[in-house]
Formats: sequence, structure tokens, C-alpha cells
Amino acid sequence: MIEIANGHLYSKGAKGFQISPLMQEKMVFAGQYDIYGRANEIIEVMLDQKVSAMQVHRVTQAYGKEFSLPEQAIRSLTPPVAEEVVYAQVDGGMILTREKENNWKEVKVGRVFKSKDCMEESANRGCILQSQYVAYLGEKEPFCKTMDELLDGYGGSQLKERLVFISDGAVWIHNWSKDIFPKAVHVLDYYHASEHLYDFVKLQFKDEAQGKLWGKEQEDRLLDSRADLVIEAVNRLEPVNAEARKGQQDLIGYYTANLERMDYACYKKIGAGIIGSGAIESTHRTLVQKRLKQSGQRWTKTGAQNVLNLRVVQMNGSWNKIIDCIKKAAVIANLKQAA
Repeated sequence: MIEIANGHLYSKGAKGFQISPLMQEKMVFAGQYDIYGRANEIIEVMLDQKVSAMQVHRVTQAYGKEFSLPEQAIRSLTPPVAEEVVYAQVDGGMILTREKENNWKEVKVGRVFKSKDCMEESANRGCILQSQYVAYLGEKEPFCKTMDELLDGYGGSQLKERLVFISDGAVWIHNWSKDIFPKAVHVLDYYHASEHLYDFVKLQFKDEAQGKLWGKEQEDRLLDSRADLVIEAVNRLEPVNAEARKGQQDLIGYYTANLERMDYACYKKIGAGIIGSGAIESTHRTLVQKRLKQSGQRWTKTGAQNVLNLRVVQMNGSWNKIIDCIKKAAVIANLKQAA
């Protein structure tokens, strides 16, 4: 237990709660970290103080409202230095809401990081030391506007080829990034391109060994920036059935539509040489799914966004903003009480 003097700023409640600001901060952290029914258990074990799950919920939601999209657009990393590359990745993932119709809603997530923060741990594994995140449950326009403002904070259009976008084949993501940052480098995630190739291989080749051999030859061509040769090779095959024919048409269409984003031999020489969107896929697991996609969870759109706001602040390494917000609320409460 932590004892606080009666005259201390943290001895009074804040934001309408008769809970000390210090305890409020712990409740907000626990509430964005895990489900409310476990967050109160964490607080009891760590601080030897009993609070209800509903109290954690109410305090967490109250402060989550304070950190909306405009706050997420403020740069949290140092600006890039000369020759440093800025990476931007965007993707969407679904969570279950309480909407009566179409209750699966897409959370749009963005991640920005710099090449100097990319570390290679082994031949097939790396890590990113620092990133900045954006998360929004709603239409693409507010999310894209926030990403525009955030990237402007890192140099935006002035970076030209030092700004690298990596995404899968989602049309809205590519259209947005290409429209706002036409001189940036735009990369089709190599692993999605490879997955599409092997999806067709499974349909076309009855002999698994033969399929792997043919697929590996095409994969090497992709890495060598010869997607045009892959398209020709796929087109030369006689589909074994109707399903394979559709797979052939889909693959050719996918590669043709994204050909300008498949110069992988070149991309490997830029910045940290990243050609995959693994960074944003892992973000969905850690930022969104870990907290908002647990068994049985159904969210209101407002409730989900408030938690996302807090998780973005925490993962951006800016938890001091939460503390400052609670301190400000405490000061206001003390002034009102004194008046």
C-alpha cells in the first residue's frame, strides 16, 4: 500500500472519480492492458487494493476519450536524419462489435518506423526498436488523414524515395499512399505475392514435388524483379481443371495490377532492405487482438476506440501523456474544490 499525504496533489480524486489520481493511473494502465475482469485482479495483487472491474472500465474509458486521432497524429519519434529511410505500413483487421448489422468492423492500423531502428537478430529474424502507431475503428478517410499528418511530421513528401510504403494488395491502401505520396517507394508485400503464387501451385500441380520445384523457380524470379517472366510462365500452363483456371486468371491479374510494386531486387538495397509487411501484421496481434479480440468480447465502437487510443499511447512509449492528463484533471478538481 502507498500512503499519500493529505495535502499532496494525488490525495484528491479527479475527473469526477473519488479515486486518487495515482490509483486512476494504475487502473487505466491495467484496463488497456487486459480485460477489465482481470485488470482489477492485477491491481489487487500488485497494490493490495481492491477495485471492481466496473470501476476499472469507467476510469479507462474516461481517459481513453482524451487521446483521439488528432493526438495520434503528433510525431513521437525523432525526425529522420540525412539518408535515413522512413517506413510506413498500413493494414486492416476485424473485431466483433455490438452493431445490429455487419457487426464485424475493421480496425485500421498504421505503423511508422525508421531504418536505423531495424535490427537483424538472425538470418531470418529481425526486430524494430522504436515505432509509432495509429489505430482507428471506422471509415478510411479519418484514418488516412491522420496518417498524412503523421508522415508530414517525419518529412512527408520531402522524403521522396526515402519514404517506403509496404502493403498487401488492398486497393484503398495503395490508392491513398500513391495519391498523397507519389514520389515515395511503393512495395507490394513479397510474402503476400509469394502466398498467391503457391495458392495457384496447389491448384495446378497434382505432383507435390513438381509443384514445389516449379514454384521455387518462380519465387526466385520474383526476388530477382522478374515478375513479368512469372506472369509468362503462369500463362503458358494449361490449367488442369476449372478451379486451376480461375486461380491462374486471379494470379495473373494480381501480378499485372501490382507489377510496378514488385521490384524486390531494388527494394532490398533501400534502407533496411525490408520487402514484407510482417511489422504491421505483428502490430495487429499486439495492439489490437491481444486486448480487443479475446474470447467472447463484443465492443461498442466508442468503447473499442477509447481502448485503442490508450494502447497506441502505451505502445508509442508515451505513457507520460496519460500521467500528465491525470495530473491536469487533479489540478482542475482541486481548484473547483477550493473555489
